[in-house]
This record gives sequence, C-alpha cells and structure tokens, in this order.
Amino acid sequence: MRKHLWIGILIVGIAGCDDTYLPKPPGYNRIDLPVHSFEKLSEGYPYQIDYSTYSIVEADSFNIDEEAWVNLNYVDFGAKVHLTYKRIDGDKVNFKKLSNDAFQLTSQHQVKAYGIEEAVLITPEGYTGVVAELTGEVPTQFQFFVTDSTKNFLRGALYFNTAMKNDSLAPVIEFIKVDMAHLMNSVKFED
Repeated sequence: MRKHLWIGILIVGIAGCDDTYLPKPPGYNRIDLPVHSFEKLSEGYPYQIDYSTYSIVEADSFNIDEEAWVNLNYVDFGAKVHLTYKRIDGDKVNFKKLSNDAFQLTSQHQVKAYGIEEAVLITPEGYTGVVAELTGEVPTQFQFFVTDSTKNFLRGALYFNTAMKNDSLAPVIEFIKVDMAHLMNSVKFED
C-alpha cells in the first residue's frame, strides 16, 4: 500500500512539472477610499476651514513660531497637506511677495514635472484662489493659495511620505484633491 502511495505521488509530481512560465499581469495595490466628510477647524486660527474627517490637524513642527501653520495628516494614506498662513502687513509682508513665493515654490518642480496646470477661481466668500496641479514624479501634486489680497494669505500643498510612483497613488491623490477643493471653498478669514 505504501509503495503504491509513493508511486502515485511521484507520478503526480512528474506530471505537474511544466516548463512553460506565464508572467502575472501588472497589478496595483487595492486602495479603499471612504466617503468624503468634513468638519470645521477649531477656533483660535485667523481663518476657518472645513477639513476632512480622515485627516488629523497637527501643528507644523517645521516652523513652531508660526502658530497658524498646520498639517492635515492623512495617516491612512501616508499624506500631509501643509497649510501656511501669513498676515499681509503693508511693506513688511506684502501680497506681491507672498504670491510670487507661492508661484516660485510651484515652479521649482518643473525639473521633474511633465506639466503644471494653473487655474484661478473665486471662492463663495469672494476670495481669490489659485490652484496648481502638477503631473509627473513630483513630491507635491497639488498646491493652492486663497487670499483676500489685502489682509490674509493661506497656502496649501499636498505631500506624500512614500516613494511610490504617482500613478499608483492616483486614486488617493484624486481623493485628497476633492478634499482640498472643498477646503478652499470653505475658507473664511476672521477679518
């Protein structure tokens, strides 16, 4: 009986050996995205925004002197939206310098970007917003600023904490871009 079992296993083993190799088709990680939902930023900032409930509001650790700078940390996606705020103050901090800095920060990515598309919009509060969408293997795929051009300037940029290719991150990038568009349209400066 044992002899027949070993012969059967040997026959199955030999018959199962096939020299043809078929490569697996390319695949991508499955990313389950939640439904968009938002909540208002707590008071104490010179601006109000609606931010995604899937992000955590954190103080910016890079520049702790700037209390109105925050990061929206999308922990599950390995992404952060850096929000920086500046008060426009005559010649010390003027609109022209802030807007030029924002455009320069975007243009620094031209080395790796396949393209940069910019658009101007008006928010429901009547503020001007400028959006820059970058394509290619760039560290930030979406940047914006919202301003009343006389007193307040809020800038945001999306960054990922991963070295994955942007085509693999495309669903997450699109999800966060919708959140950022909602954020921009919800901006209300305190004065």
